Amino acid sequence: MLKYISATLLASLLLLSCTKTAPIPSEKTVIQTDKAPAVIGIYSQGIKVGNTVYVSGQIGLVPETRELSGDDLESQTHQAIKNIEAVLEAVDFSLQDVVSANVFLDDLNDYQAFNEIYVKYFPIDPPSRLVVEAARIPLDAKVEIKVIAAK
Repeated sequence: MLKYISATLLASLLLLSCTKTAPIPSEKTVIQTDKAPAVIGIYSQGIKVGNTVYVSGQIGLVPETRELSGDDLESQTHQAIKNIEAVLEAVDFSLQDVVSANVFLDDLNDYQAFNEIYVKYFPIDPPSRLVVEAARIPLDAKVEIKVIAAK
């Protein structure tokens, strides 16, 4: 029986030594840039783990004034995307690296108007996306966008 256990143990060890597992990225980097609005709650502008960046939801706040860029969907959408771009650029990423977007609109009737703006930033191979209507967005904004980017 000892020979059987030893042979089984040896075979198991050989199998384990041949199996490759990808290392799990453990280093988490908090992203902070003055080119995007300072956070208005308990969260980070973004987090980078390995080759992936998670950008917190951005609304159309102008970083310098901390006020909404306007009362309309168009100006707020452009500013929200500029804010996302600033967070990404802080860690050498760009909008081209965005693989997923979650969009919250205060009125789903603005879906088509939002798409007309969005396509200007993602004209080719757009990221996967979710668009939902939210009962209320912080500071009564018209749009909030959260993205994940990867290289």
